[in-house]
Amino acid sequence: MSPVHRVLCVIALLLLAICPPVRAENLASVRMTDLPSLPAAEPLQALVALEGRPLALGQQNAWLLSEDQKRWTPTNWQAPAPLLAVVGGGAQAYALMGAEGRVQRTDRLTLVQGQPTLAPLPPLPTALALARGTGLAGKLYVAGLGADGKSRVLQLDTQAKQPAWRELAGWPGAGQLSSLVGQTAALFATVKSDGQGAESMLRWSADRGWTEQGAVPGRVVAGSGRAMGQAHVLYLVQAGAEAAPRLMSFHTITGSWAVMAAPDTVGVSQTAAWNNGVLWARADANGQHFGFAEIESGKLLLKWLDWVVIVVYLVSMLGIGLYFYLREKRNSTSDFFVGGRTIPFWAAGVSLYAANTSSISYIAIPAKAFETNWQYLTNNLIAVVALMFVAVWIVPLLRRLDLMSVFSYLETRFHPAIRMLSSGLCILVQLGSRMSVILFLPSLAIATITGLNVVWSILMMGGFTIAYTAMGGMKAVVWTDVVQLVVKMGGAIFAIGFMIYKLNGGFGEFIEVAAAANKTKMFDFSFDLTKATVWGFIFLVLFDVVLTFPKDQVLMQRTLSTKSDKDAGRSIWAFALIMIPGGFVFYTIGTALFVFYKAHPERMNPLLSIDATFPMFIAAELPMGVTGLIIAGIFAAAMATLSSIMNSVATLASVDFYEKLVKKPDPKKSVLFAEIMTVVAGLIGIGFALLLSRYDIHSLFDVSIELAGLLGGGFAGAYTLGMFTRRANSPGVAIGVGSAIVLTTIAWSMNLVHPYFYLAISIMLCIVIGYIASLFFPAPTRSLRGLTIYSDEGYH
Repeated sequence: MSPVHRVLCVIALLLLAICPPVRAENLASVRMTDLPSLPAAEPLQALVALEGRPLALGQQNAWLLSEDQKRWTPTNWQAPAPLLAVVGGGAQAYALMGAEGRVQRTDRLTLVQGQPTLAPLPPLPTALALARGTGLAGKLYVAGLGADGKSRVLQLDTQAKQPAWRELAGWPGAGQLSSLVGQTAALFATVKSDGQGAESMLRWSADRGWTEQGAVPGRVVAGSGRAMGQAHVLYLVQAGAEAAPRLMSFHTITGSWAVMAAPDTVGVSQTAAWNNGVLWARADANGQHFGFAEIESGKLLLKWLDWVVIVVYLVSMLGIGLYFYLREKRNSTSDFFVGGRTIPFWAAGVSLYAANTSSISYIAIPAKAFETNWQYLTNNLIAVVALMFVAVWIVPLLRRLDLMSVFSYLETRFHPAIRMLSSGLCILVQLGSRMSVILFLPSLAIATITGLNVVWSILMMGGFTIAYTAMGGMKAVVWTDVVQLVVKMGGAIFAIGFMIYKLNGGFGEFIEVAAAANKTKMFDFSFDLTKATVWGFIFLVLFDVVLTFPKDQVLMQRTLSTKSDKDAGRSIWAFALIMIPGGFVFYTIGTALFVFYKAHPERMNPLLSIDATFPMFIAAELPMGVTGLIIAGIFAAAMATLSSIMNSVATLASVDFYEKLVKKPDPKKSVLFAEIMTVVAGLIGIGFALLLSRYDIHSLFDVSIELAGLLGGGFAGAYTLGMFTRRANSPGVAIGVGSAIVLTTIAWSMNLVHPYFYLAISIMLCIVIGYIASLFFPAPTRSLRGLTIYSDEGYH
């Protein structure tokens, strides 16, 4: 073992030794509140919160809590049939009504000018006894026992123009439901089999039906379940017949239970979901009394050593940019855009991986593996095969053309107008969708966990990236990528080791729990297009790697920066070799998170999203200093991609526009223009990211994917026609590109397919229409020597 390895091992052991033990206390706190009592002798039939205000419902009367939460106000409540229960809440709820304890009809319940109002829905096709209900994704579910005593589950699409009930498979066994909750695209039912036995948890999903989720640690207070966040359900659970109910959380992914609090809930008769907690009512001789338990999330602020680590990292990145700025004269555009074509192939390969692994991947991939398994890792394995094709056929072809902008190929092969239009659209997509999202998403996650303001996080990452990219050019981009890969991979590997180290059973427990939950499953050879199958990944990789790689300026610019055609191909091989172990590292983080939180469910925060799982672990569990290192890793993942985009946009703006439109461009002025455009691109990206912070990020992220497909697919098709055919010509390709954009936009407006398919549809349309259209025009008369994958003989 070398001295360096010994030092690293000693440091790792010291870090593990000083790591504090995993704490047993809850990560989230619970705030208890007593609400005004209701001196009414009439028993309550239901309790619900509509538009943020609790509503207490009896058979004849109803009371609405005032906005200042100081008194109950009578309403003009009139139910057309005996009320049995109310499910849902928020903007609308659903009243379950019937006779003799059997639900026969459901009405939509809303507040109209402060008064509860019912709107009829289709009656149930069969009456259900001991029924429970819940809402999920715009659908209403009602489950109970039919006249024959068998379990029945009914579903109603409440958003349909003519809603109609549909019957689903009933739950197994002869048990009665104590609660039914919709969460994480599934139904969760607690079932009591007899008067004394323990209750069990069942899960229903459209693809798997009913599955066992283990035993409930007690008996659930009837109807007390409510969904919380993206993967939790809160219940009031009695540990014994005489025990007071406790507020407990059930995590739908790990299947684990945690005690949140022990409120005074003896004699609870009705419960409801309200804000971030559970509202309950209990009656005595003096009337109805109400209590409320709400989950609160505190900030896990960074310590001083964490800030030292982050600042050292950021200053180091700035130092690399300054080093290359002072060292390089950069009198030519080649020095700034492609590093004078002197970048070693292995560094270019590392930079390719760093640019392709953004902060979104650093956060989202562990979250995906935590929630599901390793099936999406299949995409990495198939992509490696596709990269071999790119390395052998595509990269050498473009490398021989001595390009700086990949869109120069479209001018040489077809027409200058196609080059400039495609380059402009590429700049628009990179700035408007990709760069802004890459800046904003990690800033949101870090702000949620650590308390660092979103605006400051965006400004820190964006500002430092602008500085070192503008000063150092491509060499600074590549060599900071190398450092950033070490930072983010080092932090990721330490996090995996820490989680396994903190398990009571160590590595053995990690393997056993992961295997039992089938968390490392990768390959699905089914032909179900709704799932992540091998065939779907092959289809996506064909379009997303093979056919789009030539037009990806961010990636191609690295291969163009190498010393020779041979090194350009080697950089792709290096990229492929890093992709496989890198993928395993990030997916293993997700699996380790699953095992860790299954053992320590109390350390989860029910209010946070699934994507915040890894940042939450970083901030809550890791020792001071290591937290800063991994936060720096998240910054590194973002900045590596951001610097690549800034440099690529500056390259396109200078080479494809400035040098084409300015007569006799001076190399020094071209470099100055590129430096200015780097700053401008960075500022525009920061501006878009700050704009995103004011809107719904999920919908805007989908829009960014759609824009990439709508605007970028046609030109990927143009590359395919240019490189893989000899018959395609300028007018035919122009028709193909225009038709692809128009037809894909029509498909987008009609919402025909998932947004991820727009890129493939656009490419296929351009290829098919462009080639057919080319047949109606004369064959190319210019020399195609070196412009296609075929031999040098071609049309002349």
